[in-house]
Amino acid sequence: MNMKKKAINIEKLVPDTSVIIEGLVSSKIEKKEIITKSIIIHEAVLAELEHQANQNKETGVIGLEELNKIRELSKKLGFSLEFAGKRPNAYEIKYARLGEIDSLIRELAYNENASLMTSDKTQARVAEAKDIQTIFIEIKKLFKKLKLEKFFDETTMSVHLRENVVPYAKKGTPGKWKFVAVEKTELTREDIKDISREIIEESTIARDAFIEIERAGSTIAQIGKFRIVITKPPFSDGWEITAVRPVKTLLLEDYKLSEKLKQRIAEQAEGILIAGSPGMGKSTFAQALAKFYSEKDKIVKTIEAPRDLVLSDNITQYAISHGSAQEIHDVLLLSRPDYTIFDEMRNTSDFQLFADLRLSGIGLAGVVHATNPIDAIQRFVGRIELGVIPQVIDTVIFIKNGFVDEVLSLKMVVKVPTGMTEADLARPVVIVNDFETNKLEYELYSYGEETVVVPVISDYKTPADKLAEKTIKQAFRHYSEDVEVDVVSENKCIVYVPETNIAKIIGRQGKNIDEIEKRLGMSIDIKELDKKTQGQNINFNTEIKKKNIVFYLDMGFKDKNIDIYVNDDYLLTAKSGKTGLIKIKKNNKIARILVDAINTGEKIKLML
Repeated sequence: MNMKKKAINIEKLVPDTSVIIEGLVSSKIEKKEIITKSIIIHEAVLAELEHQANQNKETGVIGLEELNKIRELSKKLGFSLEFAGKRPNAYEIKYARLGEIDSLIRELAYNENASLMTSDKTQARVAEAKDIQTIFIEIKKLFKKLKLEKFFDETTMSVHLRENVVPYAKKGTPGKWKFVAVEKTELTREDIKDISREIIEESTIARDAFIEIERAGSTIAQIGKFRIVITKPPFSDGWEITAVRPVKTLLLEDYKLSEKLKQRIAEQAEGILIAGSPGMGKSTFAQALAKFYSEKDKIVKTIEAPRDLVLSDNITQYAISHGSAQEIHDVLLLSRPDYTIFDEMRNTSDFQLFADLRLSGIGLAGVVHATNPIDAIQRFVGRIELGVIPQVIDTVIFIKNGFVDEVLSLKMVVKVPTGMTEADLARPVVIVNDFETNKLEYELYSYGEETVVVPVISDYKTPADKLAEKTIKQAFRHYSEDVEVDVVSENKCIVYVPETNIAKIIGRQGKNIDEIEKRLGMSIDIKELDKKTQGQNINFNTEIKKKNIVFYLDMGFKDKNIDIYVNDDYLLTAKSGKTGLIKIKKNNKIARILVDAINTGEKIKLML
């Protein structure tokens, strides 16, 4: 049996700012839960709302709209609405949070012998202590479902709402999504403002919601799993709402990582960068990493802005937007977490905080936007000293289409940079290797007053490499006439021999190859020679376009690593796309060699 709430019948009502902003005065009067003959608004409330509105804060705009609604209700229901009290000075407005304005409102309620209406527990307790009749309204979740949620379904990654445009959504999974219209009707400015108002109100009410950042032209809120960005004029040319929600939750084992990378993550997480383009699944991987460490009974913390990672309650999430870099630094050093996830590093202060925490000895994994793996490292160049970079970052995990695409490792050595020949040009160099193969990919070093990042051409061999290859070839001539050697790094090489000789070289239980490795002081992989020199020939057509050289292959060769030869000389290895295309940009030396070869009719060969 439903019991109708008994109406509160009072002579005079003095509401404070909290109930005005929440829209509770008009709501209670409309529902006849409160019946009054007079509502008195303190000038301090009006001044505070005006101050917030002038700063383009949503709370100020919402509060002023609530006052207009109360004005309309006063005409309709016959109660009086008046403004009283002294307008506060700049000091009182500035220090409203310290209770200056609350004190003025309590004083008005006392002098008028009126009932004070508030949703602020502290305000209510102080008023009751002063024997002021008080109506305390505890704020509960107002909306069972946000209007915003109607634009989402189970496959929606993000929703994009803009005035005078139909609502759009990204649907699918990271790397495999499509941009579609959700409704056919254009949204008006009032539609966007209504949705925005509801989001702001909900973010001040719900336990799992909060306003992360509020500026003159933008507001960033987190409501449950939704990360919401609201922009408005003059910052943007129209009202806009972008809401993002994770659609997939993965565990670390879902990423099918190599044993070598699993061991690195489990034992040496001391400066991991998780990189990738927007929407590729970086934060999803970071979330899986946090869960992995947490399930190993480790203390895990996160630094986020906004706090949008969906994690268990035993993982504390810190909002850098609500604190300072120094506060985060102090808290982490004193709370001593085993692992810390730094989500979405964007500006210089974020990178400097990451470096500072890392050098303090805290194990860190940071998320950063980058279009390729080396770009993630380059974002630290100029922000911290070159010699410190390998101590801050030791592993870069590049995420593409929701999965680990490439992994790089860093270390510092003193050497002559690749391509230079004079011994007196030796200098400290940060070398960046492919983590899985240990193949040298990039070098970072000082050149004049600049720090440069130089890609290392894969077929370039230093004199030391050539001497090492010659020595290794001579060592294997005892076992095979046909030998090919690739020196991958200073302590690893690949030796290609005919298949019939592999067993003899390895020996019983690997004893023979172990002895060779000890003698040469290198790790050696033995592979079949045919796979080095006699790969499958591929039929193709080629076309020189404005920006690319395009090779058209059969669909049977999609997603394959293809070797390209010119006049039987190896040029490069490229990966074919999902439609069997290989595209090579024309803005480099290799592309110019290919263009010349195609134009002059030289022999071009593609091999699997």
